[in-house]
Amino acid sequence: MKFLINLTVALLLSGTFAFAQTAQPPAGKGKVAGAILDEKAQPFPFVNVLLLQAKDSVLVKGLAADESGKFLFDQVAAGKYLTLVSMVGYQKSYSAVFSVDENTVTLPTTSLKTDIQSLSEVTVVAKKPFIEQQIDRTVVNVENSIVSAGATALEVLERAPGVTVDQQNEQLKLRGKEGVIVQIDGKQTFLSQQELITLLRNTPSDNIEKIELITNPSAKYDAAGNSGIINIKMKRNKNYGTNGNVNIGAAWAKYGRGSATATVNHRAGKISTFISGGAFLNKGFNNNDIYRKIPFEDKVTVFDQRTERINKSEYYNVRAGLDYFVTDKTTIGVLVSGFYNSFSNPFGQTNTRILDGNLVLQRTFRTNVFNGGTMNNGSANVNFKHQFDDKGKELTFDVDYVNYGGKKNSTLDTRYYLPNGQQDGNPEAVRNNMPSDINIGVAKLDYAQPLWKGKFETGLKSSYVASDNNMVFETKADDWQLDPTRSNRFKYTENVNAAYLNYSGNISKKVKYQVGLRGEHTHSIGNSVTLNQKRDRNYVNLFPSVFLSNQLDTNNVLNISYSRRIDRPNYQSLNPFEFYLDPYTFQRGNPNLKPQYTNSFQLVHVYKNFLNTTLAYSRIKDMIADELPQQIASENKTFVTSDNLDNQDNVSLTLSFPIKIAKWWNVQTNFTGVYNHYNSIYLDEKLEIKQASWNMYASNQFTISKTWSAEISGWYNSRAFYGLYAAKPMGMLNAGLQKNILNKKGTIRLNVNDIFWTNKFRGKAIYKDIDFSVKSQWPSRQFRLTFTYNFGNQNVKGARQRNTGSDDLQKRANGGS
Repeated sequence: MKFLINLTVALLLSGTFAFAQTAQPPAGKGKVAGAILDEKAQPFPFVNVLLLQAKDSVLVKGLAADESGKFLFDQVAAGKYLTLVSMVGYQKSYSAVFSVDENTVTLPTTSLKTDIQSLSEVTVVAKKPFIEQQIDRTVVNVENSIVSAGATALEVLERAPGVTVDQQNEQLKLRGKEGVIVQIDGKQTFLSQQELITLLRNTPSDNIEKIELITNPSAKYDAAGNSGIINIKMKRNKNYGTNGNVNIGAAWAKYGRGSATATVNHRAGKISTFISGGAFLNKGFNNNDIYRKIPFEDKVTVFDQRTERINKSEYYNVRAGLDYFVTDKTTIGVLVSGFYNSFSNPFGQTNTRILDGNLVLQRTFRTNVFNGGTMNNGSANVNFKHQFDDKGKELTFDVDYVNYGGKKNSTLDTRYYLPNGQQDGNPEAVRNNMPSDINIGVAKLDYAQPLWKGKFETGLKSSYVASDNNMVFETKADDWQLDPTRSNRFKYTENVNAAYLNYSGNISKKVKYQVGLRGEHTHSIGNSVTLNQKRDRNYVNLFPSVFLSNQLDTNNVLNISYSRRIDRPNYQSLNPFEFYLDPYTFQRGNPNLKPQYTNSFQLVHVYKNFLNTTLAYSRIKDMIADELPQQIASENKTFVTSDNLDNQDNVSLTLSFPIKIAKWWNVQTNFTGVYNHYNSIYLDEKLEIKQASWNMYASNQFTISKTWSAEISGWYNSRAFYGLYAAKPMGMLNAGLQKNILNKKGTIRLNVNDIFWTNKFRGKAIYKDIDFSVKSQWPSRQFRLTFTYNFGNQNVKGARQRNTGSDDLQKRANGGS
């Protein structure tokens, strides 16, 4: 297996070595400068610009315009040239032929116009890379990946640079840090980590357009999220006329999986509408091996457990929206969405051997477990946008209402046996039912206008969240009876009022800056009705941010930024009650959890819009650590909980670069190295952990012919710490094949995910009296087949893309901090 992994890494990185050996064209002393504007005479950023030889149109150099729409070719040899400016959805623009000597040639400003030709007359060949590095974020273009077809949102996130998915503890990390804010179309999901993972695990990637990774947000964003924001943008109408697509997929990984999605868009006159929906049916498994030693009074008890679970889920979703263009400058929009998710474990069984310190069997027990439940969501957004002029003066207003409802239930039936196999004592049967309801209301106002020689932005936001969870716990004797000692109702309310100021401008032609300040007032009440425990918190915080960008020369850009952020505990972590997995294993909430605060610094260097290097440092105070194991040694019980650790220092280095090996072979490589230092007192003893780890993603994309293409990709996570768990390396290799059919309106994709089945969690925690190891595996190796068909008018730019007022709110209810 080590040989296969090494071979995989060598194949994935082979493009890097080939690129290093590619000969470079001779350099000259001339320069070519220019600027690009859109149809409204506004700077058009990140447009593709090619420098061609006049005599034969052979490519000499290529680059992307900067954020102000300007470009500069340097070291151009003397001769005659022309430029080609292009962007998908716009007409190509060729310049007149010009001559270059040792001086700078300044070209007339280029204005791009929307391409309104029919699809039969124009063939669009441009294609975004799977991973795209922009000025302030990393973008994962999901719809361009062959191996992502038929996958889930969670499986795609595993391939995103710097993102770590902890399947065992159901957590997301970005650049080695917890506290990731997950948004869907800019709307934060207020779910627990476990519920969020469940949602992502049941969201088909075919519904997703792209995923944005924002590691150092400005003051315009909510201050929550110490490691940054992951924004999942769903597919949306982009064209005039009527168009749409259907997608059907099937997968196999011991059990089957099926999905179907459809979208219809229509835009005519002043109205643009869309509706999309989908269904996702899945059957899978999860196997866990847990081995733990519990010392007590000079004796050691060993638990050796094997848990096997089969899980089934059904996920249905619908989204619909309407934009009404009142005038050229005023737009009113309505967006509604919802989903229904049911899940169950029709088979779940834990077999446990209890041994003494000499590994002599003392007793066994078997627990049959049934878990099930539903989760449903409904949300509505009303949006107003008015542009006062074409210079950037605009006002936007959003009102949102979001509801999450659902219930979870589980039944545990445990039977004990002596070493000879005879039943020991009476069976124990318990069950619980926990309905939950979360209501979210948000209002947000944003205003922007040019001021002096820069741009001024300000805004107000108010959000209110009310959560109600009621766990009913029952034990069975002759009949089911309520157990008041293990039943609990927990209610939580939170009101956050915020205001921000942002100003951006230029110190010189090469130096740009942005400064911001955000103030947030938080009032939260956590109330355990059953235990009669109430926690009332009321506090105000200020969150400054500073960004500085310096265009060092035509090839190098340096960006420096600082921000302060906060992470509030998610609602379930504050619930002080216990949730049992088996008679000796449970989860306990902590009502004393405090918010954690992060000071984050980031240095970004971009070379020729090609090589992106990011060096980041952050210090987290009162770090919230989830899934911390503890033991009640006298009862041989182990539980996990959340707690505040004093400090965490995090240093990360990220490298991202695309490589074009040949006209038919492109490589995208991303590398992230992380150093974490935990320093705290835990369980009345000093806890210090120093850990260096790294993560790599590489993708090879091959163009075989006009209708055939292929992809080989893989990722690797080194040994790393998750709380107190030291996890062993994980990784996977994927391969896919794509065929365009039906005059390129249809696409068939066949891919294999995790070919060698190396994506498995193996971790160990040793601290004080805790000696705990776990192994976990799930159906990550999959064979998938998908078919996509696009219909209608696909060629003209259409409806606006917009976020909503609750864009950065809905995650903590899903399980995020």
